[in-house]
Amino acid sequence: MPLICLVRHGQASAGAEDYDVLSGPGRAQAAAVGRELARRGLRDPHLVSGTLVRQRDTARLLADAAGFGGPLHQDPRWNEYDHLGLLARYAPASGRTASEQDRLDHALLAWTRGPGTTGGETWAAFSGRVAAGLAELPAALGRGRDAVVVTSGGVLAALCGALLSLPGEGIAALHRVTVNASVTTLAVGASGTTLLTFNEHAHFAGDGRRLLTYR
Repeated sequence: MPLICLVRHGQASAGAEDYDVLSGPGRAQAAAVGRELARRGLRDPHLVSGTLVRQRDTARLLADAAGFGGPLHQDPRWNEYDHLGLLARYAPASGRTASEQDRLDHALLAWTRGPGTTGGETWAAFSGRVAAGLAELPAALGRGRDAVVVTSGGVLAALCGALLSLPGEGIAALHRVTVNASVTTLAVGASGTTLLTFNEHAHFAGDGRRLLTYR
């Protein structure tokens, strides 16, 4: 039974001129999750990432740390939504004193409930492209091969929410707690794809706790 390990990218550079660059801790997180994946003994892993810089760099760093020798395949369907655009479209003007995370939770929930405002990617389009990327992945694996996909928190929340038939509130709750460079594991069987684990981050326990971040 093939396994798909979905990895959230390492910490990006919040507050910097270019958000889409791994921070110093983010690079260390990518190496740490690579060592964790090597420990699991994945079978000839098929490595995929979105096309965002933070996703590609996480994939390359974890592959180096894990000793994966195969090529990196890039697929834009694994890209994150535009969180700044989402905040601009859905976050209430009166919420400026709230934390960015609270504002993002509000925006994400509003987004999942319908188009709301014009412009930007709809929830249906986002969740649809993510689901399509996952649906096509097993064909690249065949028997006796696993996959590692480096993506983002919103993608993970959308996929897990769909697999668990969660409402928008559940999707927002998953999104809020997803750890940078965590691992979510899916199993591909004859009856379809099943969620085995969500947001594993034991590789940041003990001495690695200093690397534990959510944003």
